[in-house]
Amino acid sequence: MLHHRFTLLVFLWLSSALAVPVLAQQKQLTVEDSFLNPGLSPANLRQLTWVPGTNDYSYVSSKGDQLLRGGVRAEATAVVTTDQLSAALEKAGGAKANNLNGLQWLNAQELLINQKGQVYRYHVQNKSAQPFYKLGAGAENVDFSPNKQRVAYTRGNNLFLSQAGSEDKQVTQEQNTEIVNGQAAHRSEFGITKGTFWSPSGNSLAFYRMDQTMVTDYPLVDIDPLPAKLNSIKYPMAGGKSHHVTVGVYKVASGRTIFLKTGEPAEQYLTNVTWSPNEKHLYVAVVNRAQNHLWLNQYDATTGAFVKTLFEEQNDKWVEPEHGLYFVPGKPDQFVWISERDGYDHLYLYNTNGQLIRQLTKGEWVVKDLVGFNPNGREAYFTSTAESPLERHFYAVELATGRTGRMTQGSGVHNVHLSPTGQFFIDNYSSPVTPRTIRILDTDVAKVAKTLLVAKNPLQEYQLGETTIFPIKAEDGTDLYCRMITPPNFDEKKKYPVVVYVYGGPHLQMINSSWLGGSNLWMQMMAQKGYIVFSLDNRGSADRGRAFEQAIFRQAGTAEVADQMKGVEYLKGLPYVDANRIGVHGWSYGGFMTTSLMLKQPGVFKVGIAGGPVIDWRYYEIMYTERYMDTPQENPEGYEKANLLNHVKNLQGKLLMIHGTVDDVVVWQHSLAFLKKAVDEGVLLDYFVYPGHPHNVIGKDRAHLYKKVTQYFDENLK
Repeated sequence: MLHHRFTLLVFLWLSSALAVPVLAQQKQLTVEDSFLNPGLSPANLRQLTWVPGTNDYSYVSSKGDQLLRGGVRAEATAVVTTDQLSAALEKAGGAKANNLNGLQWLNAQELLINQKGQVYRYHVQNKSAQPFYKLGAGAENVDFSPNKQRVAYTRGNNLFLSQAGSEDKQVTQEQNTEIVNGQAAHRSEFGITKGTFWSPSGNSLAFYRMDQTMVTDYPLVDIDPLPAKLNSIKYPMAGGKSHHVTVGVYKVASGRTIFLKTGEPAEQYLTNVTWSPNEKHLYVAVVNRAQNHLWLNQYDATTGAFVKTLFEEQNDKWVEPEHGLYFVPGKPDQFVWISERDGYDHLYLYNTNGQLIRQLTKGEWVVKDLVGFNPNGREAYFTSTAESPLERHFYAVELATGRTGRMTQGSGVHNVHLSPTGQFFIDNYSSPVTPRTIRILDTDVAKVAKTLLVAKNPLQEYQLGETTIFPIKAEDGTDLYCRMITPPNFDEKKKYPVVVYVYGGPHLQMINSSWLGGSNLWMQMMAQKGYIVFSLDNRGSADRGRAFEQAIFRQAGTAEVADQMKGVEYLKGLPYVDANRIGVHGWSYGGFMTTSLMLKQPGVFKVGIAGGPVIDWRYYEIMYTERYMDTPQENPEGYEKANLLNHVKNLQGKLLMIHGTVDDVVVWQHSLAFLKKAVDEGVLLDYFVYPGHPHNVIGKDRAHLYKKVTQYFDENLK
C-alpha cells in the first residue's frame, strides 16, 4: 500500500555538483578501448528478463554458455546450457547452437530459439526441442504475438504471418515496391518503432500500409560493385510531398483484411496504434501534417468504421504523442494517456467515452514512461524526472486519488522492468559513483528483495580526471546543466585547451546522473590527453518540458547557439581555461550545432569537427523538420537564417567535416553542398568521408573515426 511506502522511502536529493573521485591508478585509455573494449563497461546481466507468468527471472551467464533462472527467494541455477541446446536442436534436425543469444520464453517451461528462420521450442524439463514454425527466407521486422503462437514478419515490401502447423500466409500482395506494409511509418517519429500491432489474443494483426509513390526518389550510390550501383530511397524533404499511410487489420481466422477509415487529408500522421482489451476497437492518435492538432480516434476493428473522437489536443507550436493508450487491468473502459498539454508530460486517467476522470501527475517535471499497473489496477507505475532533471526514478500513483510514492532508492538513473505479476520490479541502477547495481524490489513496500549484481568499477586501474555536473543560467534565467571533465593531476595554475562536445537537438539529453555523468570513454580519454571536455544541454534538448524544447520553434540554431555561448562564457571565466584553444565537436544535430558555432561565432572556436551535419533544413525529412520549423514555404526567414550555406564566408579556424556516403538520415548532399559553397567562396576546410556508411559510423570503423577526430584536435588545438 502507498501509505506504507511513504514511511519507508528515504528521500535522496542530487546536489548541484556531482563528482567522480579521482582514481589513483595510471593506465591510459585508447580509442579502441573507448569503443571496442566491452570489458571497460560496467558488468551487466545479459538478456535479463522475467519468466512469463511468474516472479522468476532469467539471464545468460557472463561466458554465454548457460541460461540461469532464479527467484526472489531462490538462487539462480542453470536451466539450459549451450551443449544441451545444441544436442536438442541437432536431434530435432537443426544446427548446433554456438551461444544462447536470442532465447525467448514461450511460457514458464519452454523457450523459443530462431535458427536461420526455423523457430524451435525447447522444453527445459525434458531438454528436448521441436520445430515450431518457419519464417520465410529474408524475414525482417519479426514480431511475435503476445502468446508467441504466431509471428508476423516482412519480406521486401509485403507482410507475412507464420504459425505452427500451417503454411506461411502472405497477408499483403503489393506488387508496387513503393507501397510498403508492416514497417515503421512516418520515419519512426512519434515514438513509432515498428509497423505491426498484434491484438491481445494474437487473433488479429493491425499494420501500417505506407504509400510512397508520391515521395521523391533520393539517390544513394553503392561503390562496392563495378561499376557503382544506384540505390534510390524514398526521402520526403521538408515542404515536399509526404507519404500516405493507412492502418490495415488482418483477421487470422478468416484471412480477411480491412482498413481503418482514417479519412482525409491523406497527408496526416497515424500514431500510437492501440488495441482495446476486448479487441473490438482500435485507437489511433491522428496528427495533422502541421503537427499542431491531435485527434484521439476510435475505430471499429471489424469494419474499419470511424466510431468517435475521444478528445483533441492543440498547441500553437506542436503536439507530439509518443505513447499509446495504457488500459487499466480489470477496467476495460479506462485508460491512462500521457500528454504534454500542461507543459510537461504527465499521466491522465480517461474513460473510453473520452471523459477525463483526473490528472494523475502534475509538476514541473516529466513522466518518461508508464511501466505498468499492479494486478488489481489500483496503482500505475511510471518513471519520471520528479527528483531532478538529471535523475530517473520509479513511482507508483493511486488511480483513485493521484497520490504518488517513490519506489527507487539512491540518487541516479534507474531503469525498471516490472514482473508479470506486478509484485516485483528489477531495478538496473547507476550513478556517477555507482557503475551498476541490479536489484529486485517489492512493489508493495519498495524494499529490496534481492540483489542480483553489484558491478565493480571497470576503470579502477585507469587514471581518470574528475567529472562534475552543475547548472549555469541561460539568458532567460533557465538552468542549463553542464558536465565538465578535467584532466588527471589537474593543476588550476595551468592553462588547458577545451573540447566542447555538443548535440543540442530534441529527443536527447546528454548529461545525467548515471555512471560517468553520461559521458563516454572517448571523452574520458581526451581528458587523459590533457583536454578539458565540456558539454551543455541547451534549450531544445529533451526532458525539461515543452517550453524548454519549444525555444527552437521556427528558428533552429538560435537559442541553442546562445545557450552554448553561455557555456563558453563560463569556460572563459575559469582561470585554467585557455580561451584561445577551444574546440567543438558533434554529430547529426550536433554537426549542425558545431558548424553553426564555427560560422555564427567566428573566432571563438579554434577547431571544429562536424559529423553528419544538417546544413540546410530544406534537405531534411518532413516529419522532424516541419515540427520544429514549419515548412519552408511558411517560414522562409527561419530556414534562411538557419541555412549554414549563407554563413560559409564567416569561417575562421580549422573545420573538419565528416559524412557517410550512404547516409539515409542526413543525406550526403548537406555536406557536399557546404563543400561546394566553400570552394565557390574560396574558403578552406578539411573533409573526410566514410564510404558505404549510413548516418552513424559503427563497428571497427568507429575507432577509425575517433582516431581521425582525436588526431585533428591534437594537431590543431593542443
